[in-house]
Amino acid sequence: MQHAAEKQPLGGSDAGAVQAFASTLRGKLIDPSDDGYESARKVYNAMIDRRPRLIAKVADVADVISCVNFGREQNLRIAIRGGGHNAGGLGVCDDGLVIDLSSINYVYVDPAKKTVRCGGGTTWAAVDHATHPFGLAVPSGIISTTGVGGLTLGGGMGHLTRQCGLTIDNLLSVEMVLADGRVVTASAGEHADLFWAVRGGGGNFGVVTSFLFKAHPIHTVYGGPMFWALEETAEMMRWYRKFITTAPNTITGFFALLTVPAGPPFPEALHNQKVCGIVWCYTGPLKQAEKVFRPIRAFKTPILDFVGPIPFPALQGMFDQVFPTGLQWYWKADFVRELSDEAIALHILHGSKMPTWQSTMHLYPINGAAAKVKNSATPWGYRDAVWAQVMVGVDPDPANKEKLITWARDYFNALHPYSAGGAYVNFMMEEGDDRIRATYGKNYARLAKIKKRYDPKNLFRVNQNIKPAAK
Repeated sequence: MQHAAEKQPLGGSDAGAVQAFASTLRGKLIDPSDDGYESARKVYNAMIDRRPRLIAKVADVADVISCVNFGREQNLRIAIRGGGHNAGGLGVCDDGLVIDLSSINYVYVDPAKKTVRCGGGTTWAAVDHATHPFGLAVPSGIISTTGVGGLTLGGGMGHLTRQCGLTIDNLLSVEMVLADGRVVTASAGEHADLFWAVRGGGGNFGVVTSFLFKAHPIHTVYGGPMFWALEETAEMMRWYRKFITTAPNTITGFFALLTVPAGPPFPEALHNQKVCGIVWCYTGPLKQAEKVFRPIRAFKTPILDFVGPIPFPALQGMFDQVFPTGLQWYWKADFVRELSDEAIALHILHGSKMPTWQSTMHLYPINGAAAKVKNSATPWGYRDAVWAQVMVGVDPDPANKEKLITWARDYFNALHPYSAGGAYVNFMMEEGDDRIRATYGKNYARLAKIKKRYDPKNLFRVNQNIKPAAK
């Protein structure tokens, strides 16, 4: 049965309505007849190929209000696009209206209060650039071209998770446009139920036009990648699973299976070699860093060691050029509580078959500070997990699409029995309602009730969708 809000969108006879809508915007409204349409509809993941009816490159909050009202009144499917990635391509839709927030891009740092406010279309590169001169940082991901909005609303994990918690643990408030066109601020003291929901519930509850974060005194860290030969993966994984579960919160490192890029700064002898690695980030006193890393280096000498003092924004942007926009991506993910010997053997079996040099597997530690928060405190329901695991097939050539998908699915299916059940929503493609429910677990019912209150007709459903509660 077709949802009422999934009727065929505006046709040629509705040109007057579109023209009237366009006149309300300070930003630009793009349709398939415009020269810029093809570039405007493209997203970070080139495996996603969707053709929206309209793309609104909004200039401000007033534009967002107009878009939401127009989409609701015209029964249009609405997709919300921030400033960055979105693994599943959920920032664009077929036949509907895309609200593109990329022009709402600003950062304001209050060094006295140690807070950062930024627009809904901002990238983390912009945040890092603005905060670094003040010796501050906001916990985010590991690639600086990622958008603030998508990463935050899904939870947010990266180099500072063990030190400072998830991004949502450092979110103080949001300004957002609701399905009925109202603008509200959600925080611990205002619309507290909505504030709870957006800290991990994705874009289900409205269009977030600004974020206010708590920042931390972080400037230069001790970090970077260490690589070991692929044949040493089992030994390194066994060492790593013990180390990262007992290490102080000032140090984090995500484990990876990857292929060494064929170019500088990597030694030519390692080019295109499949390896295992750990990308480190230590935020303790720099004068103690060498001592902290001495036993790490002593356990097994890496074949490549690029770890040392580095400005935090440089660490954040270290992999941007490896993963530019426009690649084919296919993601599969799980939360993991234990890394058993059986699981390690499967990682080696499938990781050694990475189909392209950009394909990879990461195990992100989400213990430490992030684990001190209760599962019910935010929608992120896996605070007791130790890692967020992801395997991604990546390549620029569309001809390799099926090869990427098959490898990632086979890898995922082999490891899924050893997982905690759900997955990080920002690492999920469109995988169905059961998978979404598994990801939110006991928090799903509460999310569904809040969804009913703020978006009862499920206007915002181009996402990892939480359906409004029936009662």
